[in-house]
Amino acid sequence: MEKYTTYNAEAWDYETTRGNIWTDGCTPQQVEQAKKGFLDMILSPFKQVPHSWIADTKGKEVLCLACGGGQQGVLLAAYGAHVTVFDLSEKQLAQDATIAKREGLTVALEQGDMCDLSRFSDKRFDLIYNPTSTCFIDDVQSVYRQCNRILKDGGSLLTSAINPALYIFDGKAALKNHMKVKYTIPFSHLKSLSEKELAKRLKEHDTIEFSHTINDLVGGLCMQGFSITDLYTDRSGCMVMDSYVYDCFLAIHAIKSREPLVRDNS
Repeated sequence: MEKYTTYNAEAWDYETTRGNIWTDGCTPQQVEQAKKGFLDMILSPFKQVPHSWIADTKGKEVLCLACGGGQQGVLLAAYGAHVTVFDLSEKQLAQDATIAKREGLTVALEQGDMCDLSRFSDKRFDLIYNPTSTCFIDDVQSVYRQCNRILKDGGSLLTSAINPALYIFDGKAALKNHMKVKYTIPFSHLKSLSEKELAKRLKEHDTIEFSHTINDLVGGLCMQGFSITDLYTDRSGCMVMDSYVYDCFLAIHAIKSREPLVRDNS
């Protein structure tokens, strides 16, 4: 098959037509609040990001990583940050362009794969804002390593990850209020599904996802030169899933404290 990121780009282009919560853009009211110093933003599906995580961004260089959809990037720009939104989906970036124009804001837009941040210079950004998206890539530590390179010393990485335990269950059964253990983890749509199941998923414009491990998602940050300074969890929004797994999403605040222990020689 083609590189899975091609399918994910097409899937997110499709999601913009379906009213997905990550694609619908921020409201004028949210923008007005941001201009007044209040940021109504999320990393995970529901809980608001603590203001202390993003308060010191006025006048700073911020990379919104895999963060299209006309939401967080626009709000940070309204708050006073110099924002670059980097996303795989052309239509997600078009949402940022539309909302930013509507609000009279300037946001730099870059289309590309979060697995390759080579276009960005060393120590360019003060903060990287990465809502839940590492589930769409197969090597999360490589992304952490590249984030370390492009962050200034002491810069912050805000990221969110799906609890790997969720991938044990049959997602479609959960939507019908049935919990069925179906898969082992680490999970990958490329390896855990049959050829027929994968073909059906691609035909339905679904994303290709990877569960990773807690070792990579959390320990990987430490391995790649970050110190975790705060963390909170969030629900999934699927009632039966939330009743079984309370901490469905992990939202993490990390600071670049040193160089990675493992260098990327690519």
